[in-house]
Amino acid sequence: MFTGIVSEVGKVKAIENLKGGVELSIQCSFAADTHVDESIAVNGVCLTVVSFDEETFRVQCVEETLRKTSFKSLKAGSPVNLERSLTLDKAIEGHIVQGHVDTMGTITTIQTNDADILVTVEFPEEYEDYIVGRGSISIDGISLTVARNEENRFTVAIIPYTWDHTNLRSKKEGDPVNLEFDIFGKYIVQYLKKREEG
Repeated sequence: MFTGIVSEVGKVKAIENLKGGVELSIQCSFAADTHVDESIAVNGVCLTVVSFDEETFRVQCVEETLRKTSFKSLKAGSPVNLERSLTLDKAIEGHIVQGHVDTMGTITTIQTNDADILVTVEFPEEYEDYIVGRGSISIDGISLTVARNEENRFTVAIIPYTWDHTNLRSKKEGDPVNLEFDIFGKYIVQYLKKREEG
């Protein structure tokens, strides 16, 4: 479990093809402090550390992960948002994020508006029920608030600090992003759908 508060932007050092997936080597400042089997959110995807050294930790992605996320667009040198899993002594400063990506979105526009940067993301229509104005959304593992929504697009306002301390600053219009909708919203929508069917 995570909170969507990115602790560091790491860098993909290498990508090795495996049967049915890939292994990512990710460079970051806390690599030596990780341990095998630790869960780390990488661009919002919960992955398990399989090995580590002083500078990098390694995680493996199966074919299903590659299919459902933007990881297939990663390459050596790509910046990635990193968050270590929530512990009981940490405050929940964002919102509850599972690290289970629901779908991919596409950045359609990036606009500067006074102190904010407005980022609009298009996503598949079947997920429209999960977006609520002023509700929470995780984009590449970043806990953000929906500023406005219309049909299958939503806009978030990014403060300069978040822009400077996540991989958003490297994004361009047309880039894919990983989306995880608010877990409580998903439970409510699912409950209402089942009640209607019943």
